[in-house]
Amino acid sequence: MDTHDPIQLLARRLRALREESWPGRKITQPQLARALGGVSVPLISSYESQTKPRIPPLSRLSDYAALFATTRSFDDDPGHLISPQDMSDEELQTMNELKRELTGLRNGALRASATTSELDTADEISESLSSGPWRFGDGKDITIVCAQQPPEMLENIPYTKIDDPDYIGLLTLSELDSLFELYGHLRAANPTTQVNLRAADRLAPDDYTSHLVTLGGIDWNTATSSALENLELPVRQVADWGAEGGQYFEVEESGAKARHRPVLEESGDQAVLREDVALFARAVNPFNQKRTITICNGMYGRGTYGAVRALTDARFRDRNAKYVKERFGDRNSYCILTRVPIVNGATLTPDWTIEYYKLFEWPG
Repeated sequence: MDTHDPIQLLARRLRALREESWPGRKITQPQLARALGGVSVPLISSYESQTKPRIPPLSRLSDYAALFATTRSFDDDPGHLISPQDMSDEELQTMNELKRELTGLRNGALRASATTSELDTADEISESLSSGPWRFGDGKDITIVCAQQPPEMLENIPYTKIDDPDYIGLLTLSELDSLFELYGHLRAANPTTQVNLRAADRLAPDDYTSHLVTLGGIDWNTATSSALENLELPVRQVADWGAEGGQYFEVEESGAKARHRPVLEESGDQAVLREDVALFARAVNPFNQKRTITICNGMYGRGTYGAVRALTDARFRDRNAKYVKERFGDRNSYCILTRVPIVNGATLTPDWTIEYYKLFEWPG
């Protein structure tokens, strides 16, 4: 090991933070991995490697600085990031000093790297995919559940009759934009995990006890409706399409109820969606306490797509994932009711760090 190699200097400092920050208290690599949001232990090991260390992205070093600014980060198991607004002045000073030190070491390491930009970009992408709510660290099966289109709609869609030589099974399902977006992200974030696709009315017993992800609303997706009933979240979806204004999410907070509706505008004889309302909810799977259930559900398909994109869109997923981590910590159950704007036909990704997009959060 070259003791003057800038890349090695950074690796040694990261290891020293873990092992020597507090006398008599050594943080293990698995403990650190969990505290950083469930990243892999081999990733932590690669940062500290004595042969070919990996250079962490700036966002990861910021998390290191926050974690090792206070012993409170590891008072509970698993450890967790303390929000800066909950830190004392002394802890904030320590965090800022650590961040400056680690940033300087990283800059030196990058200058010493022959392929700085490529390594940096690859590392940033890898880090982004290996963290956040769509990363399931246990390697257990994930099942995406979509509703099947009603028979009267399938009659007008070509290639949806199973006896047709050109039959395309996916065309029989709803929420295809959301499905396409989410399936690719789940496979990239969980490369060794089996990701299954199921129609809501064709779930097998083993599907119910996997990590369940339901896409779409209560009117077609029975998995979504039964999940909302079982989980008893303080959010209720009403989808009375025969009544004007009968489509909304109802939330209850501090004994008061509020209704949040999508925004539509009349354009000739056509109602044009300008803003949808969508729910992102994560909870313990009621059918298997060791697995999770996630609901991505809009009043319309655009809302479902926005709820999915909030944590898959490369421009927003890291900041939204960080917000979720800081806002809800290690809670097993939480939800966000969000606005999803539609501009000139394009569905925009909600930014949960901006108050405008958040209509309701639970726990409050």
